[in-house]
Amino acid sequence: MKNNSIEEAISLDRPIGVIDSGVGGLTVAHELMRQLPKEKLIYLGDTARCPYGPRSKEEVQKFTWELVDFLLKKNIKMLVVACNTATAFTLTDLQQKLDIPVIGVIQPGARAAIKFTKNNHVGVIGTEGTIRSEAYTNALKQIKADIHVNALACPLFVPMIEQGVLSGDQALKVAEDTLHPMKIKNHMDTLILGCTHYPLIKDTIQAVIGNHVTVISSSEETARETSTILEVHHLLNKNGQVPVHQFYTTGEMEIFVKISESLFQQSDSQMVKIKKARL
Repeated sequence: MKNNSIEEAISLDRPIGVIDSGVGGLTVAHELMRQLPKEKLIYLGDTARCPYGPRSKEEVQKFTWELVDFLLKKNIKMLVVACNTATAFTLTDLQQKLDIPVIGVIQPGARAAIKFTKNNHVGVIGTEGTIRSEAYTNALKQIKADIHVNALACPLFVPMIEQGVLSGDQALKVAEDTLHPMKIKNHMDTLILGCTHYPLIKDTIQAVIGNHVTVISSSEETARETSTILEVHHLLNKNGQVPVHQFYTTGEMEIFVKISESLFQQSDSQMVKIKKARL
């Protein structure tokens, strides 16, 4: 983020932009709506090209900038990168090149885990890209150098969630098979859901991993940090009107709408489908 007088240049009633590789970032959007009820959100989920996890760093960077460019045309006052893979590969570049505040989901999640762990053993599950980047391990060790971190890629989770499979026998079987390596060799008391899709199957993950483990979603911490940044830069919306949020997806609407409605349980959000060619 460039050094300038942000609060002088940005109108308070402009929206917050949120990007994700698909529906997972809706968990972050939900927390933002809960904690910042006066702020308007414009959300863009790249469901047509999800998942980002198996893709190369260069591909993720290209796709992320396409999402950002779309939202910049909507006159956003702040950007929330609600995708862990995109955060790992593009956050520093975005912060250096944009004139608005930019926040990712990795640092807030790491800080929450440090706060909750009692035995200094933290697990991280995420996409292949996020785990390969070691972004969470680095973030955790920057805060607490002697922290023990065990990271595991879970490539089957995002495709399953994007298909709308959030619970039941199929979800439980996939979670049991995927998390087995982490269960048999880990002393963790805290687990970071290092993908914003994963809170949508948090109950299933908790059932498999055990109630003795505190499961951390970065969504709440990200929303809390967003609020702090807006307040520091005097960007909080003072308007008393109830905002109408806009949600865009580059792919099919059915699952996107279904998950949005189950999360938000409200009717004042505009659901808008866009084509990939418009990015």
